[in-house]
Amino acid sequence: MADGAGRAEPFGVWATAVGVARVRARETAREQPLFRDPLASAFATAGGIGPGLQSPRADEADEAARRRRLGVVVSIVIRTKFLDDLLDRAVTSGVRQVVLLGAGMDSRAFRMDWPAGTRLFEVDTAEPLDFKAAVLRQEQAVPRCERITVPVDLRDDWPGALAAAGHVPARPTVWIAEGLLIYLPEDAVQLLLERVGALSAAGSRMGLTLGARGVVERFRGDAAPGSAASMWISEMPEDPVGWLDGLGWEAETFTLRERAEAYGRPLRIPPQHDEGPGGLVSAVRAAH
Repeated sequence: MADGAGRAEPFGVWATAVGVARVRARETAREQPLFRDPLASAFATAGGIGPGLQSPRADEADEAARRRRLGVVVSIVIRTKFLDDLLDRAVTSGVRQVVLLGAGMDSRAFRMDWPAGTRLFEVDTAEPLDFKAAVLRQEQAVPRCERITVPVDLRDDWPGALAAAGHVPARPTVWIAEGLLIYLPEDAVQLLLERVGALSAAGSRMGLTLGARGVVERFRGDAAPGSAASMWISEMPEDPVGWLDGLGWEAETFTLRERAEAYGRPLRIPPQHDEGPGGLVSAVRAAH
């Protein structure tokens, strides 16, 4: 379906990207936000859910559901800041290729400061990219780097599409998979990261969000049909550092609670709920 402006309405997994934009809009409106995303409100409004994100309802019957909902909101804010910092470190180290896998409503091409010569590739299916393009035209948004959209399903030959769009594997790349892997079966996650590794020169970097163990089953079991959590599938391996080492990456993992504390935004929810959708991973490509 399409709205009056000809935009396709969000549906399926990618519709959750509009919900993420709503969370980012709310954070941006705070007096001291961890990041600023000026386009988030426009994405949320265009998606039909408005810029104002309501806090979990005080009268919500299920207190556990309210806390889970709050955990998701907090995780989106913390992971956004975590990956912003990772990208800053990557370009400071000299990386000039950025690939956002499952880019959704990510506006980093427009809101972050990029060194000259940076090329940022947004990989996603045509529907969210078309929706996003309509909003960007409406907002007259201008990217701060060379932004290249790559409309392809990650289940298909996305490496070929990325190459056709101008990605150069011989040069270091920083890869971001934010809020993506949790929706993919474990074999698809493995294949995706194997493909990423094959396209990564030494010195490449990667930022991932993973479903913390035990959280996926707990959230999905109580999730409303059609909600983001109802579509979660994969959780992180028991040893994510060892797993990524086997794929050629030197990785560090962080919990949401650790990062929230470091950002001066300590979590006020019990530890059993703080994992949200998953762990935070920073990785560097080992020398071949």
